[in-house]
Amino acid sequence: MSTETILKRTTLFETYKTYGAKVIDFGGWELPVQFSSILEEHDAVRKTAGLFDVSHMGEVLVNGKDAESYINFLITNDVTKVNINQAQYTAMCYPDGGTVDDLLVYKLENEKYLLVINAANIEKDYEWMKQHIKGDVTIQNISSEIAQLAIQGPKAESILQKLTETKLSDIDYFHFAQNVNLDGIDGVLVSRTGYTGEDGFELYLAADQAEALWEKLLEAGSEDGLKPCGLGARDTLRLEARLALYGQELLSDINPLEAGIGFAVKLKKESDFIGKASLTAQKEAGLKRKLVGIEVTGRGIPRHSYKVFSEAGEEIGVVTSGTQSPSLKKSVGLVLISAKHAEVGTPLKVEIRNKLIDAVVVKTPFYKRG
Repeated sequence: MSTETILKRTTLFETYKTYGAKVIDFGGWELPVQFSSILEEHDAVRKTAGLFDVSHMGEVLVNGKDAESYINFLITNDVTKVNINQAQYTAMCYPDGGTVDDLLVYKLENEKYLLVINAANIEKDYEWMKQHIKGDVTIQNISSEIAQLAIQGPKAESILQKLTETKLSDIDYFHFAQNVNLDGIDGVLVSRTGYTGEDGFELYLAADQAEALWEKLLEAGSEDGLKPCGLGARDTLRLEARLALYGQELLSDINPLEAGIGFAVKLKKESDFIGKASLTAQKEAGLKRKLVGIEVTGRGIPRHSYKVFSEAGEEIGVVTSGTQSPSLKKSVGLVLISAKHAEVGTPLKVEIRNKLIDAVVVKTPFYKRG
């Protein structure tokens, strides 16, 4: 009897082959890690534009008279500050402050929201949301019906503009337009958001339209150097921009304050939220751990779960993410360490292949677009 895991696929899976994708198992999904090379795709996003299939992400619709208060109870940010056609980055926490997930909240209408959650957490998050329903609210997991493509990079706007009469320059950062027509594909939500540190858009549309839009975008961007991109470049790009990845920088035992996304935690908002008391107490007492950036000054690349030591040899934490930065040509990483060692300039050591390699705490993000 076979125990082989059946991996999930997006509607674009067959299209990957046309572009020579190398696929891997990513959180139970069979997804492209690269099409050409990680370095080439990373470079395209920084200099021209890249196209990503992120249809594995989850989408949950929340409707009802009490939708706003219900969401505000679930999340750390303050959804009462969000206007229609505006998005907000936030987190959901357990009562002890640990992270259920980080997510985006889109306000579609009064009393109607779209929550975009991480692929590996779809079932867990949806159960969590159902357990905490309060008032006149209905929630619906529409993940299988929705595809998401992301076009990112300095030329993303000019490429996408070729497909629509909607004036994209009018869409501000973390805002969106609904029911946009993209070269005959109707009903697209065009959001000025992303996960790369570059300007760009995330496009939500009916799953059965994703392949057509993918082809139209690549054709429209062919003269501008638009490249299909995989998870490898997505990871190096987001790491350079110091964007958290659930499962590494955020976990059930790593809270948003420790992970450095305190800007999305509104402890002073009027309404209560799950985890508020614990997070407030931890902040008032002083955080014992902090997520900081490091540059490895010795030879080696810091990788997830490698141990981190003080200069005196005391084990003080762990690497959450690390890479050889394609943009900076340096080995960099994010480390969750004892707060007393978190100041910029502090010398550290990372255990790489059984050797303690020199590193130093540096400012983040490692890369910021001009």
